[in-house]
Amino acid sequence: MWTARRRRRLRLATFPQSWKEVLVRSCPLYSELPQADRAELEGHIQVFLAEKRFEGCGGATVTDEVRLVIAAQACLLLLHRASNCYPAVRSVVLYPSSFLVPSQRHLGSGITEEGSQVAAGEAWREGVVVLAVDAACGGRALLEQGYNVVLHEFAHELDYEDGWLNGVPALAEGQPRRLREERHASWARVMSGELERLREAVQNGEPTALDAYGATNAPEFFAVCTESFFGRPNQLHRACPELYRELSRYYRQDPRQWRSPTAEEHTERATSPGADGA
Repeated sequence: MWTARRRRRLRLATFPQSWKEVLVRSCPLYSELPQADRAELEGHIQVFLAEKRFEGCGGATVTDEVRLVIAAQACLLLLHRASNCYPAVRSVVLYPSSFLVPSQRHLGSGITEEGSQVAAGEAWREGVVVLAVDAACGGRALLEQGYNVVLHEFAHELDYEDGWLNGVPALAEGQPRRLREERHASWARVMSGELERLREAVQNGEPTALDAYGATNAPEFFAVCTESFFGRPNQLHRACPELYRELSRYYRQDPRQWRSPTAEEHTERATSPGADGA
């Protein structure tokens, strides 16, 4: 009860004008939101900033602007839904740019090769999200390529909320059992089908509306879909309408209503096989 009252005060507090100016300049999705959604987002941001600890590693400087831009992107996923503001997340750890993470490669016959790989983000079950500042604050150019590391990693945190990282976030929470079962059945049918379709396209070298990394497994597919849902909604809806509808039902948003298709069309032309430099 105390937490609910404190969060209510935070959401009702005046959102500083200087913060709005930062978001207009550095967070393109903020400017495109309808006014009511923007006001709701501002409330979530104030709770997020009050409750999550930001830490710098590898020489990263944690500025108020960086904290604000990351919080705004993370909280976009909470709009229109009953939210406990990522209850498991305690810390956001920042590196200046890409960092090395341990990796394993299965060679067969029970043999595993350990190594490392470059990453721009990680989400840990233990309540830590790790981000590269340059990728997290990359602005419109990365977003319109369907890439947003903050949306990606916080989608993983939503996936973790039911206790499992399996590409299935908590669906129809608080609803009657029959409705929950229907939602899970629909989600499983559409998401598994689209994951297989992506894998086939990647294997055959065909162009896709989703980043090829989504073919890795179900959790990565959900996170990659989230990036495209907010970053390139018009393109995703044209290519995968059922997938788009599932994401829209879960996030309770339709970014096509507020994302301009102009930039998406420009990006598609620039990256199509017939474009100059392709």
